[in-house]
Amino acid sequence: MSVESQSATPDEPQKRVNVGRRMFLGVAALGALGVAFGNSIQGALSNVFGSGLGGILPIGDHWRIYSITGNYPVVTKEKYRLSVSGLVDHPMTLTFADLQAMPKTSFIKNFQCVTGWRVPDVHWEGVKLSDILNSVGVQPSAVAVSFDSYDHADSESLTIDQAHLPDVIVAYSMLGAPVTTEHGGPVRLYVAPMFGYKSLKWLSGIRVVDRVEPGFWEVNGYPVNGWLDGTTGPNNPDPTLT
Repeated sequence: MSVESQSATPDEPQKRVNVGRRMFLGVAALGALGVAFGNSIQGALSNVFGSGLGGILPIGDHWRIYSITGNYPVVTKEKYRLSVSGLVDHPMTLTFADLQAMPKTSFIKNFQCVTGWRVPDVHWEGVKLSDILNSVGVQPSAVAVSFDSYDHADSESLTIDQAHLPDVIVAYSMLGAPVTTEHGGPVRLYVAPMFGYKSLKWLSGIRVVDRVEPGFWEVNGYPVNGWLDGTTGPNNPDPTLT
């Protein structure tokens, strides 16, 4: 597969790096080291890796913006709509205002990319995914939740149990401000216990389904379960990592 990455300036040239499952496992291990040991290990990794692997290892406490399509879908708060459908009793479409009217949750968590970089102590605010699921009534046959993006390219999934974790949210604020377009706004998914590829940007749809549907990155070789310690089982092995 290939990974396209962009900085926060959309007109900068993209860098393309081929990434396979072996590289993922190695990079995931590096990401876990970054979580465990913080900036010191990140700085060391940055010195060790040069322009090759370093192209997908922008180590350090700063953001690297990724886009599958090479651009960012622009959706205003006024036109934003979130469809909630599938194996639910009460399908609904939520506006941005609807989300803000729901019970709010906020916390400070790290954002850890599987490619090794991390931004610590990010303030997140939004609605627990579990609250949205409870409001529509998940049916007994439900096994997983799939997520769609306004970019019409990316997708993600979680099991029902993962979707009910307290630090999995539909986020409309981060870094003390509304989620910007570059960061996946106006609304994005944030899955605190997992690597960043699980936190789908430009969230457009939540579908409750009867099986796990691998998302874009999983179809291209990434694990369906991307826990921060690098393990890939269905259950979180170490909740303290977030």
